[in-house]
Amino acid sequence: MRIMIAAAGSRGDVAPYTGLGAELRRAGYDVALAATDTFAPLTHDAGLEFRSLPADTRARGDVTGKRDLMRTAAAFITELGQGFADAVAQGTDLLLLSTTTAPLGWHITEATGIPSLGVYLQPTAPTGDFPPVVTGSRSLGRLANRATGRFALRMADRVYEQAVTQLRHRLDLRPVSPSEMRRRQEQANWPVLHGFSTALVPRPSDWRPGLDVVGNWWPQHDPVERLSSELEDFLSTGPRPILIGFGSMASGDGERLSEIAVRALRRAGLRGILQAGSAGLAADGDDVLTIGDVPHALLFPQLAAVVHHGGAGTSAAALRAGVPAVTVPVTADQPFWARRLAALGAVTDPIPFGSLTAERLADSLHQVVNQQSHSRAAARAAQHMATENGAGQAVKTIQHLTGG
Repeated sequence: MRIMIAAAGSRGDVAPYTGLGAELRRAGYDVALAATDTFAPLTHDAGLEFRSLPADTRARGDVTGKRDLMRTAAAFITELGQGFADAVAQGTDLLLLSTTTAPLGWHITEATGIPSLGVYLQPTAPTGDFPPVVTGSRSLGRLANRATGRFALRMADRVYEQAVTQLRHRLDLRPVSPSEMRRRQEQANWPVLHGFSTALVPRPSDWRPGLDVVGNWWPQHDPVERLSSELEDFLSTGPRPILIGFGSMASGDGERLSEIAVRALRRAGLRGILQAGSAGLAADGDDVLTIGDVPHALLFPQLAAVVHHGGAGTSAAALRAGVPAVTVPVTADQPFWARRLAALGAVTDPIPFGSLTAERLADSLHQVVNQQSHSRAAARAAQHMATENGAGQAVKTIQHLTGG
């Protein structure tokens, strides 16, 4: 059976599917990952076929305002939809659709008859348990949480409106609104597997049948890969350092953020590693090292703490390593994950990106390193996550659904 996983967004929106795809390949499936061209090397390194989707997220990494985010997301999705059918046409028996690609993939399924299911990295279905991921707000009570959840889906559907219109025209399908298509999927109990840990988000009791939380899908990396000798030397020559990085966020803010990071580390009396990321963090010194991309699974267990933007993947990776953190959420779902981490006690109170100062970061670093409650909470979450096998559970579900 030929499976195509379709994912789009930043690295954190794509990398987990390399782990899921590798597990499916080990189970005997032919697996392709369709994503934007930036992720072709990542896909090939995981041993998966790569299929190109148009659009480019790199220029959009510095968008922080909600209105700008909606506008650039709509432009990205419209561009993305143009090549979706071409990727599927390369040979597909089953479509696995991410949160971003599902509202496009549903129309491909209607036109071709190819079955599909969701493989989401965020909870999107309305629930009384928490407010919608994209609002980043505190709980408003069960009724209000569900109402705002439904409103958030309507706003998301607006982002897809133009892309859906163009895609359905190309597929010779009669016009239908994104919201109508979403209602059809919900009424059919379209299956969705959620690739995050129940340590962070237990499955809401008011979700419909077909929505399951299976545990994280960890990015695939070569089991023989090792850290660079420079990084190994730095880790071994002093106390455990702090990693500071913002992933694909904060493009263009590198100089300011680097200065804040170094001042905070030295004010707190800590050694640090700056991960360049899209922001371009960089600093030199005996107590600071700058690195590029490094597998979280190799580095995080050797750290005292992580300062990160609250992305779903980085949040989960720090917990998996049992490492406490300081979160500096920037936009989108990051405030949601930062709040979930804080509720567990594994991080300090989140520092909004716009409020970040060296003094505030130093205070949080001092707290997260010296108050053992954060480390104990992270260790408890790590023990819970060790009992989960997200990729394995997803394979079992797919085998059951396809009769494989």
